[in-house]
Amino acid sequence: MVKFSREASNPSKACKAMGADLRVHYKNTYETANAIKGMTLRVAQQYLEDVCQKKRCVPFRVYKGCIGRTPQAKEFKMSQGRWPIKSAKILLDLLRNAESNAEFKNLDTENLTITHIQVSEAQQGRRRTYRAHGRINAYMNCPCHVEMILEEKEEAVEKPEEEVKAKKFTKKQLAKRRLRVGGGQ
Repeated sequence: MVKFSREASNPSKACKAMGADLRVHYKNTYETANAIKGMTLRVAQQYLEDVCQKKRCVPFRVYKGCIGRTPQAKEFKMSQGRWPIKSAKILLDLLRNAESNAEFKNLDTENLTITHIQVSEAQQGRRRTYRAHGRINAYMNCPCHVEMILEEKEEAVEKPEEEVKAKKFTKKQLAKRRLRVGGGQ
């Protein structure tokens, strides 16, 4: 069994999905995953489909060097954003996988929230490219591992009202209070 970086708070009410050595850029996938963290399953799926159709962008927060600006990023109070379609499609497939895992565990798929999603760098693939004057340079690719945990939201239970306990004061506090109330010199 593959080890996740963290466990769900309530494993019976959670489902997992994982992808290893995915042939998508690490940096693009990292930003796309951070954009959907905390969303519900349906909202995340709709968002990623909109990204594929370039209706909404993915805000680039960490790896933002040389990233162009777009007005679609204003939605996230950012200015830089892109539309990493390949990363979005891979994450959509993982969400579909997590949804089927949830159905297998008899969880309510309409009530699932992405509580944990992590993208980490995988081992780079080596190729080579041929340069001028007979030289050879490395031509690496940057794949990634993705893991996610979706949990069912707990129904909010109202806290029962507690009886107000009488406050106990020390002799010193009572004396100070009397002095303040009396106003004597």
